[in-house]
Amino acid sequence: MARSSTRPTSRDVAQAAGVSQAAVSLVLGDKWRGRVSETTAERVRHAARELGYRPNLAARNLRLGHTRTVLLVVPALTTEFFAGVYTGAARVAAQNGFGVVLYPSPEGIGPARDPFASAQTALDGVIASSMAADALTAIHGDQLPLVMLDSDPEGSLGAATVNLDITDGIRQVTEHLLGLGHRHILHLAADVPSWTFDVRARELAARLAAVPGTHVRTARAPISIEGALTATEAALTAPGPRPTAIVCDDDKLAAGAYKALRRLGLRIPDDISVTGVDDLGLATAIDPELTTVRLDAELFGEHGMHALLAVLEGREPQSGDIPVQLVVRASTAPPRAA
Repeated sequence: MARSSTRPTSRDVAQAAGVSQAAVSLVLGDKWRGRVSETTAERVRHAARELGYRPNLAARNLRLGHTRTVLLVVPALTTEFFAGVYTGAARVAAQNGFGVVLYPSPEGIGPARDPFASAQTALDGVIASSMAADALTAIHGDQLPLVMLDSDPEGSLGAATVNLDITDGIRQVTEHLLGLGHRHILHLAADVPSWTFDVRARELAARLAAVPGTHVRTARAPISIEGALTATEAALTAPGPRPTAIVCDDDKLAAGAYKALRRLGLRIPDDISVTGVDDLGLATAIDPELTTVRLDAELFGEHGMHALLAVLEGREPQSGDIPVQLVVRASTAPPRAA
């Protein structure tokens, strides 16, 4: 059978096999059983092989509404954490024949320009951080199969939620500081409306309230080094007893606290201890190295993608939060005796 110089089409296959284009679609889409005979199916397959026919998968996927593409919606990539989430999600996606498009909101707040004219026809599903919920709503991503990261399981927009065990992380921080003898704590809180930061505040307050003689004060700051520096300096120069430890919601906040403490002539950990959350590369770049809660960003992304695949396939996603671990370094020590 002579091959055409142009790319063969399903019409060419139909003509060569003596069947309709509908029959070709059924056979090559492996949906022919019970609809065409085995003999006809083999004739179609033979004609396709002889012609060198390859289906236009992109066009077929668009017609079916399945592009095997997932959107990962995150805050602006101002830290390496969400880059790790992307790496983990993309790894699992690739193993399952999917691609991941990364969609960061500018400055981590509010929506950016919709990357798709119609997300519903361009995507199979969405994985989104609760910190980027505004952007998610703006692109109507909440109308697609959706998995939420760091989100309240009881009030999530998504079909599934995947969380790190941040409650246990704060428990570990609190027990570490209380064990060292700290009773006056400054909570340097991320000034970001997000479930994960609400959990940190609630757990810290509850843990400290259970121990007589403790006191916690809260200072809020945007997740930036300069913002943390300003908030820490203001908190430590305010009237009242000076805290002996600062619990930071994020390693970047801790780096800003370091700068404020040095500006005030205070030494870490001799005068004041500092803890963080994330265990970014920054945690071991600052001096002294930071005691912080290690969050496995890549594993977080992997779990998010596995959960979305389960949703797409009608399976129940794996339950249970991802464990976290306190890494004790040189930024914490017993408080100096009064």
